[in-house]
Amino acid sequence: MGGDGFAARRVDGVLSVRRPGTEWLSTGWNGGRWTADCAYNVSVPEGWECADLDAYVPARLERAGFDEPGPTLLTGVDLEHARGARCGPVTVYATAGVSNPAALPMDPTGGELPDGRTVEQSDADGPVGTVNLVVGTSRSLEAGALANLIAVTAEAKATTLLETTGFPGTTTDAIVVGHDPDGPRETYSGSATPVGAATRACVREALQAALDSRYDETEATIPDTVADAAYGVSTDARAEVFRPRLDGDARR
Repeated sequence: MGGDGFAARRVDGVLSVRRPGTEWLSTGWNGGRWTADCAYNVSVPEGWECADLDAYVPARLERAGFDEPGPTLLTGVDLEHARGARCGPVTVYATAGVSNPAALPMDPTGGELPDGRTVEQSDADGPVGTVNLVVGTSRSLEAGALANLIAVTAEAKATTLLETTGFPGTTTDAIVVGHDPDGPRETYSGSATPVGAATRACVREALQAALDSRYDETEATIPDTVADAAYGVSTDARAEVFRPRLDGDARR
């Protein structure tokens, strides 16, 4: 798999997305900003538990023959179901599993905030799924545009997932975006820009293909509701709405 210089290799449960000198921004484990030739998506086995990711991730990369550090995402989905898409200056790679959906009802019941844990709801013993996206553009983005590309990617992910699964995401979704600092300069990455529009198209196509591979070509099924899922959460808490205070205004 590959496109526009962001070539991918899949070895021993590790997907490597490579472009020399890329600047990455990751929302995943050990995330933040990186300058690295590769970003990774690592598939973990059934029943996987790990208390030391600092040791586990480098060991998995080394076992697969990748000796270059880089931002790394983890997924319970077999990388056989990874799919890529290319449009203009953007390439996207996706893996998708929705055993742990995160619902956002528009008429919430007013429940409590979750405690941060993913609570098992059934006797399912498979690894928790997630939606992981690695996005690369051959354009050079301003710092704000690179950060905004995460928002553009998340919006496209949520829209695609709502249409195909009924959920906007899962409890463990993660995104890595990257750009070529030596490429043609772009100040913005919103949906009306070439980079933003291409990213939206690539996320939609790659994510739909990854879902089709995971659920149309296997016995796995997409849950109808959070209650039907192996894991998951519904944000039923209600937030307090208020008007921002103006100077001289005694109200909040």
